[in-house]
Amino acid sequence: MGLDFSVIPKYLDVVMMGAVWTVAITVAAALLSFFGGIVFAVIALYAPKFVRLPFRAFEWLFMGTPLLLQLFLIYFGLVQIGIDLPAFVAGVIGLGLHFAVYNSELIQTAILAVDKGQMEAARTLGLSRGQALKKVVVPQAVRDVIPPIGNNMIALLKDSALVSVIGVSELTLSAQLAIGRTYRPFEFYVLAAVFYYIINLGMEAVLRRIERKVQAAR
Repeated sequence: MGLDFSVIPKYLDVVMMGAVWTVAITVAAALLSFFGGIVFAVIALYAPKFVRLPFRAFEWLFMGTPLLLQLFLIYFGLVQIGIDLPAFVAGVIGLGLHFAVYNSELIQTAILAVDKGQMEAARTLGLSRGQALKKVVVPQAVRDVIPPIGNNMIALLKDSALVSVIGVSELTLSAQLAIGRTYRPFEFYVLAAVFYYIINLGMEAVLRRIERKVQAAR
């Protein structure tokens, strides 16, 4: 039948709204994965054993199973025990926790690489162990892993398409809705790819700016 991009303008607002939801879920999940990664790293390294062992099981669950399955468990599984989350919230939690575990591994390595004298000096100055971690050790470690964490954020953006399976009208699902009305898959998947590329470029620009600021602050 050939290509017909003239069908796009009529459904452009649908796809653009999907792009807005993609940005929203990516930003929310990225923030959760970043701060969650810090918390998880501290738990893995410094929490009492009775806390660390259940955390290791949790970590294994999120690293050893597909993200798609985790989204199903959070959205459809939690309902069985009385926790009914909106699709958007379930998507943010699923993506955020999944990448928080991977960010945690990066941050743990960076924390262990910080000179132990930093902790000793902070304790000598009267800071508690928690204060020393919060004000001295963790900030240094996080600065060292900004680039790889940025790569995880880009991967998170791409994986955000998976939340379409639980009903979040993000970019991929919005394109599919337009395809269902027009029977023009190639045109709308190309349009979705263009939007993903634009969002990706914007995200990379923000991450590069953050990296430059971190480097300048050293």
